[in-house]
Amino acid sequence: MGWIKRIALFLALNFLVVMTISVVLNILNIRPYLDRAYGIGYQDLIIFCLLWGMGGAFISLALSRVMAKWMMGVKLIDPNTHDPEQKHLLTLVYKLARQAQLPVMPQVGIYHSNEVNAFATGPSRSRSLVAVSSGLLGRMQEREIEGVLAHEITHVANGDMVTMTLLQGVINAFVMFLARILAYALSGFGKDREGRGSGSIMSYMLFVYLFEVVFMLLGSLVVAAYSRFREFRADAGGARLAGKESMIAALQSLRVLQGIHDKKEENPAMAAFKISHPTKKGFTRLFASHPPLEERIERLQRG
Repeated sequence: MGWIKRIALFLALNFLVVMTISVVLNILNIRPYLDRAYGIGYQDLIIFCLLWGMGGAFISLALSRVMAKWMMGVKLIDPNTHDPEQKHLLTLVYKLARQAQLPVMPQVGIYHSNEVNAFATGPSRSRSLVAVSSGLLGRMQEREIEGVLAHEITHVANGDMVTMTLLQGVINAFVMFLARILAYALSGFGKDREGRGSGSIMSYMLFVYLFEVVFMLLGSLVVAAYSRFREFRADAGGARLAGKESMIAALQSLRVLQGIHDKKEENPAMAAFKISHPTKKGFTRLFASHPPLEERIERLQRG
């Protein structure tokens, strides 16, 4: 049933994105940017690419807490809970959030999974969610848990979710724009010197798809590089909030336990938000959202 729910959520989100952006395009009276007689309307193309490139990213960000709860099955902890384990988790998160000077305490939740992991998400510092796996709570010591939570709170304090969304949106827009400009130039779509139609819409679209794939791969390198940078920065912030030794202990524990996977709860869409992710090897490391845990530990130990 989990995969059915994820497909339904994916379709619902995409439908919402398409409908929202279509309405905005109509309100702004944006005409089709490509015409055989007049060529490309650059102003319309720029607005079209910005809306589609950034619109989807920001709609996803706005719904990130809701989507995370649905996709990962996160159960929020009631702030008035009497459960001692949940109460202790809330106390830890709230203490770290106050140290990080968050304007509003984040929502705190637990998702059932054997994996040892945690993540933070949300559209702003005032509307965030910190979630930990049941596997992490059951396998880590308290100071290690505090280190993990401090790392996630630092992500919220740094506004990493918003920054990643902006970066991805800008790259999406550039990919769409450059792909269409180059496709128009190479496909010969438009009119020749005698005013006759040349090229075909089919060749134009094939070039668009080709360039989008190539440019998106290149853009993914930039996104992945920034994602690795923010993980190092969150480790440093976690060390300031929880103490250097607690942060190092948390990463060392994650390294030992990273072989524990839960296929039923794995979700590629959430992988970049988690504190730990399996290390890629060789050339594929350039596309990794997380640096190797060994490297993260070494950086903290060097101070």
